[in-house]
Amino acid sequence: MKYLISLLLVCLSMPIFAQSKDNDASVNQNLVEIKVTQILKAAKQWDGSPLPPYPSKNPEITILSYEIPPGIRLPMHKHPVINAGVVLQGKLTVIAKDGKQLILNSGDSIVELVDKWHYGENQGVSPVKLIMFYAGEVGVPLVIKEEE
Repeated sequence: MKYLISLLLVCLSMPIFAQSKDNDASVNQNLVEIKVTQILKAAKQWDGSPLPPYPSKNPEITILSYEIPPGIRLPMHKHPVINAGVVLQGKLTVIAKDGKQLILNSGDSIVELVDKWHYGENQGVSPVKLIMFYAGEVGVPLVIKEEE
């Protein structure tokens, strides 16, 4: 939980740096010890296809923390909204319905597939812990499971 709060505070502080005039470091002298590291910046999903446009009205941000035990395979699903995340611990394999795979290790980031069927699987020996950020729209689900 401390990590999530720290990550959120860093994300919220970024606009402060972006608004300083002429990159004047003296404006933020009391913040000299803060280090900002870009984890991910992308315009494409992990399979290389472009991201869809953001919703034009009623935007909604959701941040979820997941813990997937070893040997667990998530159900086939798709996301109707843009989402991205960071693996905090473990090894996660993401497999698209067309067979494409992405293996993520601790510290790796991902821009998830939008409106494409896929699933995740923890093939490792320790739990996978990850934080996912969803840029959606009020009333739109974050995930849709494939009917069996």
